[in-house]
Amino acid sequence: MEISKLEPKYIKKNNPRVGLITLASDFSIEKDFNNIIYGRDIDLYSNRIKSYNPLTNETLKKMANDITDVTKEILPDQKLDCVAYGCTSGTIAVGYKSIYEKVNLAKPNTKVTTPITSAINALKKLKINKISIFTPYTDEINQSVIKYFEEENIEILELSYFDIASDLDIGRVDPDHLYEVLSKQDLSKSDALFVSCTALPVLSIINDLEKKLGKIVLSSNQTLIWDTLNQIDYKNKIEGYGELFNN
Repeated sequence: MEISKLEPKYIKKNNPRVGLITLASDFSIEKDFNNIIYGRDIDLYSNRIKSYNPLTNETLKKMANDITDVTKEILPDQKLDCVAYGCTSGTIAVGYKSIYEKVNLAKPNTKVTTPITSAINALKKLKINKISIFTPYTDEINQSVIKYFEEENIEILELSYFDIASDLDIGRVDPDHLYEVLSKQDLSKSDALFVSCTALPVLSIINDLEKKLGKIVLSSNQTLIWDTLNQIDYKNKIEGYGELFNN
């Protein structure tokens, strides 16, 4: 038997690497990321973080304790270009600065984006400061959402919500029913509708909602993906997921 030792040739340049931290119970966010970046020169690596029910500000803060360890297990000892933290209300509860620091303990010099900070970035890009909001949350979480936007000088003209206390149940919301509910929102005084929560199946209905409502529609996953692409300097056009991607 002849045995040969050959020299390997290694890739000199990698695609941009995105790390996604998603709630253990989130049914939607990975599908939404893959629907947009599939076939593009972007590599997505995800890890799940333990979540707690019922959803309260305290349980959302508790979840954040695991961010560094969860980040560390995404391509261990390898660099990521951007980490997307996939929890809107969780970011509000613990604060972006804390999340950024926890991610960078595991992956130094890594850009970090979150659903709520990306939503603010999107609103500023679109020059919108009067919005309506829809959430699946309980009133406790809603009050935190309202406060966050108001502190960013965003005027909230209306808030509607489902009052769901479990993120598992949020992920089970029927997209057709969600479209029916959202398409009846009165946006006559608002410049846009923001639909909060990464677990809600919103992304696939945004185009139809914008046509129906005649207004900009933003969602947690949509703005998170848009901001992630900005962070990695991806410039190619994205179609089919709302007016945001045209800006």
